[in-house]
Amino acid sequence: MTPSSAPALERGASGADRRLARLRINEIFHSLQGEADAVGHRTVFVRLTGCPLRCRYCDTEYAFHAGEWLELEAILERVGSYAATHVCVTGGEPLAQPNCLGLLTRLCDAGYQVSLETSGALDVSAVDPRVDRVIDVKTPESGESERNRLENLAQLVGRDQLKFVIGSRADYDWSVAFLTEHALVGRCRILFSPSHGRLDPAHLAQWILDDRLPVRFQLQLHKILWGDVPGR
Repeated sequence: MTPSSAPALERGASGADRRLARLRINEIFHSLQGEADAVGHRTVFVRLTGCPLRCRYCDTEYAFHAGEWLELEAILERVGSYAATHVCVTGGEPLAQPNCLGLLTRLCDAGYQVSLETSGALDVSAVDPRVDRVIDVKTPESGESERNRLENLAQLVGRDQLKFVIGSRADYDWSVAFLTEHALVGRCRILFSPSHGRLDPAHLAQWILDDRLPVRFQLQLHKILWGDVPGR
């Protein structure tokens, strides 16, 4: 990126302005994408610190508080060091930090295939349209189903992905009803995933088959390969 094409905040900006372009980063790591449409691709993950939700099945509680402040240029430099084409911005809840939007755009401008993993509790309308949005729908067993931002459903386009983490038969039935109530089939990609350690994946697979449900079943590849090891 040339100096003339850099965002205004970063062209001759003062120290105070540069701080506005910072993000608190929990970790940046290189792995295989474990879920959603980019599963299996070599990917750089940028995990932002902080999340306003407390899901019962959360496997990244370590990202709630710990992290270092990095300017956007430093983040892009670290991402580029892995020579990957896919980048996933995740959390925590990445959209809890407003400068996440600028990071997403900068990554797209740099030519990466960018995905955003978000809880679905915050507004996604301002996310760069080049980004693949992977939006959670929180089921009752998450303990956070009341936080689903239903206004986001009106923003859905075909490249978006709605992810339901299913923890029980009750969760499954609730999710099927949610799809029907909001007429979601055909509007975007819909992913059903068993909550790791809470629901036998074979049970969820059979329910989908029995109901001939038009969704995509998925397992978390990284959990199969490495378990719950952070940064994998």
